[in-house]
Amino acid sequence: MPDTPLLDKVQSPADLRGLTDAQLRQVADELRAETIASVSQTGGHLGAGLGVVELTVALHAVFDTPRDRLIWDVSHQCYPHKILTGRRDRMRSLRQEGGLSGFTKRSESPYDPFGAAHSSTSISAALGFTMARELGGAPDPALGDAIAVIGDGAISAGMAYEALNNAGHLRKRMFVILNDNEMSIAPPTGAMSSYLSRIYTDKPVQDLKHAVKGALSYMPGPIQEGARRAKDLLKHATVGGTLFEELGFNYIGPIDGHDMDQLLWVLRTVQARADEPVLIHVLTKKGKGYGPAEDAADRGHARAKFDVVTGKQQKAKPNAPGYTKVFAQALIDEAGRDPNVVAVTAAMPDGTGLDLFANAHPDRMFDVAIAEQHGVTFCAGLAAGGMKPFCALYSTFLQRGYDQVVHDVAIQRLPVRFAIDRAGLVGADGATHAGSFDVAYLANLPGFTVMAAADEAELVHMVATAVAHDDGPIAFRYPRGEGEGVEMPERGVPIEIGKGRMIRQGSRVAILSFGTRLGEVQKACETLSAKGVTPTVADARFAKPLDREMILGLARDHEALITIEEGAIGGFGSHVAQLLADEGVFDHGLKFRSMVLPDIFIDQASPAAMYNVAAMNAPQIVDKVLSVLGEDSRAQSA
Repeated sequence: MPDTPLLDKVQSPADLRGLTDAQLRQVADELRAETIASVSQTGGHLGAGLGVVELTVALHAVFDTPRDRLIWDVSHQCYPHKILTGRRDRMRSLRQEGGLSGFTKRSESPYDPFGAAHSSTSISAALGFTMARELGGAPDPALGDAIAVIGDGAISAGMAYEALNNAGHLRKRMFVILNDNEMSIAPPTGAMSSYLSRIYTDKPVQDLKHAVKGALSYMPGPIQEGARRAKDLLKHATVGGTLFEELGFNYIGPIDGHDMDQLLWVLRTVQARADEPVLIHVLTKKGKGYGPAEDAADRGHARAKFDVVTGKQQKAKPNAPGYTKVFAQALIDEAGRDPNVVAVTAAMPDGTGLDLFANAHPDRMFDVAIAEQHGVTFCAGLAAGGMKPFCALYSTFLQRGYDQVVHDVAIQRLPVRFAIDRAGLVGADGATHAGSFDVAYLANLPGFTVMAAADEAELVHMVATAVAHDDGPIAFRYPRGEGEGVEMPERGVPIEIGKGRMIRQGSRVAILSFGTRLGEVQKACETLSAKGVTPTVADARFAKPLDREMILGLARDHEALITIEEGAIGGFGSHVAQLLADEGVFDHGLKFRSMVLPDIFIDQASPAAMYNVAAMNAPQIVDKVLSVLGEDSRAQSA
């Protein structure tokens, strides 16, 4: 435990407002040590929080939170904020079942006015709070200022510019802090990053420009007009800040985000004087103050538990290769044989495995930054141009490009290949990152092919299937974490579209699995066999098109049919039920049940614990089988 005598006296941000500037600097030092100590015991997003320690202290010291709404974009960086806002004693429960969320969460604290986890939403939310204040909204406490803190990676997304444009038009007092740490999860890409770098390069000019601007209000009236013309001339002589000012914001910066004196002076000044939108450009360093984080390639973005002294992480050795790496290697192999294969991701090259693809085929990997909508349509253009694009996104982030999936890909029947990582329940990141809905929102689109890998070997074959498929869009999904430990093929072999596979033959009840719950189904069968029940098991492989022959055969030969999937209501099971209804199968007395994720958002826990909540682990599968077969079967098996 670090020595934190001054931080120990801070129970809420109000306690900061009675401290001297020197004491606030000490609080920041102690807060950094406390953040490192906390995350070392739980794991989590370390680097982003270390980069905003001074900024966090300064914002809470200057603004009247929670009356003033402080909104953290994405909120990877919110751990120091949580420590200062009455949650320090719960930090060792971070990202654990029943513990603190790894993101801001409205239900957790009044100091979290807006929940986050996806990027680029903060400015829109801050503008909403601002206009609610202007229109007389009266929650408790009454609305004050709105302050959005957004990173240079997140501000690359189109939504951020939509919000800036709207806020500049409305011209109401609000604040945007651009936290420029030169990376989000991965190093930034795109023109916006280059623009911010040029602003930094022109810092001496910016200092002069803002000295002129700051002095303007003190000049006598007749002199101010000439001064404004001089200021405008200087503004147009340099790129720095011009974009934001043209959007209607007063631009200030760049300033050193680790210099408490600069931060406090600027924040106090704008807090006292601003009457229009203000953007403050703050330069920070991700991982600041902790050597192992500063030296890491991702600046300590996501850490497992670690030793504070050495920074060494406590990662368990995997028993099988991870799905993400299996996908990446399979795509690399396919690209080696087919020069038309290209890969696209949105600011997640490491998370999707495309950093490995970029090493092998650097001219065929595109990181479009945090811009899923653009990424999907970019892939549509690539496909229309004769390429074979693989759009690799987490399931939760593909949601952000859904209109483009429908309008630009599906309607035009373009063969875009969607590699959907983090399918199903993902653990510590909780509901915001769960891949719950992709089957339901893709399988309802005409002409879409939707697959799910039951294990890592099947994933290799599905990559090959996607490469060979040119008749419209195709998607395949796979979970986070390590595989099942099955024997791996030397290379992928395309699967016949719409054909499942039989796993084991039994009687009375058939279980039709879609995705990696197949492993739990097989465990359940071992228990059921001991009870005298021998289910038939099949791997559907496809939610669309369905293997009609196999499914209707299972329905004909069994008294009960159970589907299971790692997705929400309206997905695979619903499509199977529709087929059975259309074919009149229910008229002959088939008992049908569909095991899907429940109609709730499931809070963070281990994946196994989350699937217990969802009632989709082996014991619950056993219960479902015995239940559908009736009480006589329960008695017989007992």
